[in-house]
Amino acid sequence: MAQKLDGRVAYADLLRSFATLAVMVLHLAGSQLGSVSVGSPDWDVFNLYDGLVRWCVPVFVMLSGMFLLDPKRSLPLPKLLFHNALRIFISLLFWGGVYALAELWEAGKPLNWDSVQSALLGVLRGNTHYHLWFLFMILGLYLITPVLRAFVRGAGRGDFLWLFLLCFLFASLLPTAFRLWPNATAVLRVWYDRLSLQAVLGYAGFYVAGYYLKEFTIGRLTEAVIYILGALGAFAAVWGTRALSLRAGGLDDTLYGYFAPNVVCFAVAVFVLFRYVLGVSEERSRRQSLNTAARVSFGMYLVHDLFLMLLRHFGITTLSFAPALAVPVLAAAVFFASFLVSWLLSKLPFLGRWLT
Repeated sequence: MAQKLDGRVAYADLLRSFATLAVMVLHLAGSQLGSVSVGSPDWDVFNLYDGLVRWCVPVFVMLSGMFLLDPKRSLPLPKLLFHNALRIFISLLFWGGVYALAELWEAGKPLNWDSVQSALLGVLRGNTHYHLWFLFMILGLYLITPVLRAFVRGAGRGDFLWLFLLCFLFASLLPTAFRLWPNATAVLRVWYDRLSLQAVLGYAGFYVAGYYLKEFTIGRLTEAVIYILGALGAFAAVWGTRALSLRAGGLDDTLYGYFAPNVVCFAVAVFVLFRYVLGVSEERSRRQSLNTAARVSFGMYLVHDLFLMLLRHFGITTLSFAPALAVPVLAAAVFFASFLVSWLLSKLPFLGRWLT
């Protein structure tokens, strides 16, 4: 039985907090991978940090599915659309506008009516800051949530496993093979394109997997295999990316992709590790602190890139001092600054719950 505090699942809160920190590590490390020579000591450090946190986005999607697809939780269509989806849409417009203005400031452009109007119109057209892509994707998943909830209500374990097999084959394994060996897989690519199995592409597999891993217990042998595959996936993300990049003479991010087979295995292993191994202290004060951080993690994700922009403005990067130290130190600073701002925003009457 998962430990709970105030109705919240403890391991999910812990995982959500770590995933938020992992996103910040990813953005800090990844920002400099193109600035240093492939295979240099600094590049190896950035590649190590970047590769070891590639699980974060798939895990965020799994955490969403873990709760929203649970048929034991009431989620009528009006609530899904006018609470869950509307919250994402409002956040997208608000933070899209904030970042549009921040980009004008960062570029040294004047904040006059014409430039502001142009930036805000760009947001309405879907031209938003890079990390807000996640909100578009989540909105898409919300739209198909009623269909997926109907699936999980009637699905047996075999139905889930068949869905995961299709997702892994058509959204992960084959697309990665096409990138790594385009000539050798040319004929297979024709069949793949003509089958057009769109229903098992995208993030729906992660979404359903979150619910499955919460609801169904796995055996010890299966758990051990998952950890082994996850460790191999992490190794491939780091050393495989290094080998491919050295061969290409520049960053080859094939094995960084969220749908790459190694990252899929890595993300599932991390989720299972938190689900079955990493407990949370029974001390109530610690669990309440964790609960608070998890509650505002969405806002932390949204606001954190403003602090990355501030760091760049003051000339502070992960190359400002030893990268091995700079990445975790700056990530921790951004994490706590984002937490403070997100927590303060969450206290705003009415608006707080829509923006964080």
